[in-house]
Amino acid sequence: MNNVRNDKLLKTFGLHLKAIREKKGFSQEALANEANIPISQVGRIERGEVNATLSTLDALAGALKISLKELVNF
Repeated sequence: MNNVRNDKLLKTFGLHLKAIREKKGFSQEALANEANIPISQVGRIERGEVNATLSTLDALAGALKISLKELVNF
């Protein structure tokens, strides 16, 4: 089986998420609480260390009050 993990993509998305979070005035902790995910998960996503699930992305988009499409449009 081939490894389909794209580290560059994950890091780019993480920077995009961080920029949106900061623009909206959220700390990592506040975003995690609003999205009901662990704070450590937000940090790992922003650093490009993990490949977030669609459910997690949907929760983040909801917490940020943006569409899932906007969250993944980077």
